[in-house]
Amino acid sequence: YSCCSKMICKGCDHANKLRQREEQLECTCPFCRQVLPDTQDGVDKNFMNRAATNNDPVALRLMGMKHYREGDYDAAFKCHTKAVDLGDVGAKFHLAHLYMGGEGVDKDMKMGLHYYEEAAIAGHPRARYSRACYEMVD
Repeated sequence: YSCCSKMICKGCDHANKLRQREEQLECTCPFCRQVLPDTQDGVDKNFMNRAATNNDPVALRLMGMKHYREGDYDAAFKCHTKAVDLGDVGAKFHLAHLYMGGEGVDKDMKMGLHYYEEAAIAGHPRARYSRACYEMVD
């Protein structure tokens, strides 16, 4: 990922690093050419800014995952819900997980299965697997 929360291929990343090394430039984002943050706090702050100001669904999903890991399920639910509204497939999978476990929201198996199904239809492999597991149990 770049600082812009965009996924980049290894070839593009490598070409950018070569250009920076040859021209003795600072390490910058391959997309926006902004100087990359030095610390994890800087990275987190950058994602929060992108999520808040640009409604970036990937940044929102990643911040939701960060909140989830920290145990802040309410904030995770809010981030994932907004990312889903903006069309992020990965956020649908994570939102399903929150509904299934009742984390940050009342436990609702029907809504959880709904979001697993939506993510699976959109091609999310772990959502397909999770949905299939629940179908086998029924």
